Amino acid sequence: MSAEEIRAAQQASAAVEVTDDVLGYVVDLARATRQSPSVELGASPRASTGLLAAAKAWAWLNASSAVTPDHVQTMLVPVWRHRLQLRPDAQMEGVSADAVLTSVVQQTRVPI
Repeated sequence: MSAEEIRAAQQASAAVEVTDDVLGYVVDLARATRQSPSVELGASPRASTGLLAAAKAWAWLNASSAVTPDHVQTMLVPVWRHRLQLRPDAQMEGVSADAVLTSVVQQTRVPI
């Protein structure tokens, strides 16, 4: 892929619509990571913008004109798994960032 193609893809994905409900959903997911008892340091605002950018790119790659909660959920674990810092006791018990994020998705209300 050339630099021009990458720029074109970035511009195209930037044009993908994001509703206020989906933005709120990303914020709720980030907040839920910070409230998890297994997490010492949860998803930051910068992590949220990264997730949103990845969800927009995923939506564009799937020929969608708008980001859906499914796009956000698909990208959440790969984008955020390295951004969580688990509590030492949770790590010793074998808790993984993937498990925490899966739980966060299951427990966070999805906008309709």
